[in-house]
Amino acid sequence: MKKHLNTLFVTTQGAYLAKDGETVAVRIEKEVKLRIPVHTLDGIVCFGNVGCSPFLMGFCAERDVAISFLTEYGRFLARVVGPVSGNVLLRREQYRRADDLAFSAQMARAFVTGKVANCRTVLQRVLRDHGDKIDTAAVEESVNRLNTSLNRLQGELDLDETRGVEGDAAHVYFAVFDHLVIRNKEEFSFNQRSRRPPLDRINCLLSFLYTLILHDVRSALECTGLDPTVGFLHRDRPGRSGLALDMMEEFRPVADRLALSLINLGQVQANDFVVSDGGGVRMKDDARKTLLVAYQKRKQEVIQHPFLGEKMALGLFFYTQALLFARFLRGDLDGYPPVIWR
Repeated sequence: MKKHLNTLFVTTQGAYLAKDGETVAVRIEKEVKLRIPVHTLDGIVCFGNVGCSPFLMGFCAERDVAISFLTEYGRFLARVVGPVSGNVLLRREQYRRADDLAFSAQMARAFVTGKVANCRTVLQRVLRDHGDKIDTAAVEESVNRLNTSLNRLQGELDLDETRGVEGDAAHVYFAVFDHLVIRNKEEFSFNQRSRRPPLDRINCLLSFLYTLILHDVRSALECTGLDPTVGFLHRDRPGRSGLALDMMEEFRPVADRLALSLINLGQVQANDFVVSDGGGVRMKDDARKTLLVAYQKRKQEVIQHPFLGEKMALGLFFYTQALLFARFLRGDLDGYPPVIWR
């Protein structure tokens, strides 16, 4: 369990939350491990098998402290709030800002900046760790071109211009992605990004991991009280989670690195996939389980948040970013700080 940005995250399975005077008591095996005054909290997020007393729910509802329940893997289940919640004000501000094209362009540049910078980091890490096994000249050229994209994003670009930079950077990045595979290259060759259906094994891995991240980001936005469907870079479209797609941009390289690790460490093999008559590729059940386990293990890794300066599990980054975005909308921050990995 950990408190970040006035939100208590409870991830210990079997924990039970109860009201203890004016505090929230967290019990594990009937022993109180933590007490936090309720007036210091904005929200509580419970992952998996975490119980909560009805008295604490009522108490938190009276104090405008929302309690969110998610599966152990981060899928949003439900949220307990009082009869009057400030979330309507937050969402109305989100809707107003989304109608402002200049503000939308500002937010789009922030999300795309996080994505491009983190794609550059993926390439730089491979150069550092496996420079003797790859085409360093081609990868270094891509790093330089991504630097150019980042410099362009510092300007006052409109939405279409920002999308153009993002599209060009993605093309540059994926043009050398095949160089990052250093094991079983014939079975795991990569030419270009393909979706619905993925046309090779790497695209199959990436699409599945991107879906997992999208679900986690959407859950984080739901917990914070934001509307995951109203985005800035990704405009309104029925059935599309625009804001979730926006915010996941900075996390896509997390999936890229995990896919490369699974391939290069031999944790997934060519026979873990099935190719259909139409050319589409899907994973077998055992490979999907391997991927899920690896993803959950990755989310448990403790990393220092580059903006907050606090160490936390990677899986909590989705929620801290949603909280930071909500604070920015409320005027508590001067800008939204995307996660940029070092």
